[in-house]
Amino acid sequence: LASKVSISVVLPTVSRVALCGGTHGNELSGVYLVRERLKRKVEEEEHISVVTVMSNPRAVQQCRRYTETDLNRCFTHATLSGPVTDKTPYEIVRSQELNTLLGPKGSPEAMDLVCDLHNTTANMGLCLIAYSDCDWISLHIYRYLQARENNHHRDSSFWMHFLIRVELPIEIGPQAHGVVRSNILSTMQEGVQQMLEWVRLFNSGTPFEGGKVDVYTMVKNVDYPRDFETRGITAAIHPQLQDRDFCLLRPNDPVFQTFSGETLKYTGTEPLYPFFINECAYYEKGIALSLARQRSVFKSGD
Repeated sequence: LASKVSISVVLPTVSRVALCGGTHGNELSGVYLVRERLKRKVEEEEHISVVTVMSNPRAVQQCRRYTETDLNRCFTHATLSGPVTDKTPYEIVRSQELNTLLGPKGSPEAMDLVCDLHNTTANMGLCLIAYSDCDWISLHIYRYLQARENNHHRDSSFWMHFLIRVELPIEIGPQAHGVVRSNILSTMQEGVQQMLEWVRLFNSGTPFEGGKVDVYTMVKNVDYPRDFETRGITAAIHPQLQDRDFCLLRPNDPVFQTFSGETLKYTGTEPLYPFFINECAYYEKGIALSLARQRSVFKSGD
């Protein structure tokens, strides 16, 4: 006889939460969400202490992704512990300030949950990104938000995904950098409120069931085709792939269209899921799209 086994896990209270916007100064949904919260001086929620932070105020003032270097790449232990001089880039100085405010990183004094708010020009919908598939807090939050989206019968053209990578932001798009779209901002505001609602319920002792969660695990990045001598790009994302983030890409499917009109196809042998397709900010990083593998993980109850 087969028996059903239920696994319960007791997780620590999430008492301190940080909401960070403007890590990239031209991703305006998070910028305006943080500005509104700071204007209303929202610091305490029921059962939670919430710290609201404008991560990169100098880049926000200039409406640029960053002023000297990408702040989102400045949180390694080496960078956070390195010396600071008059010539140190602003974002490195700012990362150390944020580490003092919200951390120190990896210490018992660090925030229990940091929600970093981002926009993407890619058609990724609302995407939660976590450190690993064993991050049960993030998995529970994702499942809670997903259930609320289904209950509100949101337009089926808007997706929610859970992506395993080495960061913990909320990405939402498509939205061009340097502009704010009301529907994208509203969805981010709803997502943040539902996340805080889950934390309040969790801290008050509400149990949450375990179960299966579909996640996407990063496999690799794909660069644009480039001229051998100039290193300039020679193709754009193919029209049949554009805006099809998290739609299965199969071998021989079109990926690029060269500027002379030739179609370049996916040469991989494994079907994978593309995301961050044609992300504006990734041109400088040599990334045309990223590829992920979809799989199911079991989330324990608490």
